Amino acid sequence: MSKRYSKLGPGEGPNYDWENDHTFVKVSARDTNGAYTLMEDNLKASFALGLHRHDTHAETFYFLEGAVDFYVDGDWHRCGPGTTMHVPPGVPHACRVADEAPARMLMIFQPSGFDGFLAEISTMTNADFADEDKMAALNARYDIIPMGPVPSHPNDQA
Repeated sequence: MSKRYSKLGPGEGPNYDWENDHTFVKVSARDTNGAYTLMEDNLKASFALGLHRHDTHAETFYFLEGAVDFYVDGDWHRCGPGTTMHVPPGVPHACRVADEAPARMLMIFQPSGFDGFLAEISTMTNADFADEDKMAALNARYDIIPMGPVPSHPNDQA
């Protein structure tokens, strides 16, 4: 008889170790019948994610360690341990680590799907990433609408 629950310890679960972050899928789309995905994201000191939005899913971030400068709907927020940031569908957002130091957060994607996006891009080549049509189709499939680079932060020097 299969278990009706799942348990993953530290460092367990499908994971994707990129240049700028190391993400662990803790609760997958399969685990929740598509309701949500829970991930642990270990942001490296170089992490930054450009401005984008999602039209059909929400994201909730719970910050565990370090600090992240989070841009949401035109406002900048410094998010440290214990902070929760919820971004509803349709709201533009971007983020970067603060002070060029690593950070760690939990992310909930509702409904699920981002775990599929990570699995798919983990198989791609540099040529795939350079193919604008392929990237546009991938982004459309996973409700990712790129809107530009990380906006200027008030603390950035001109």
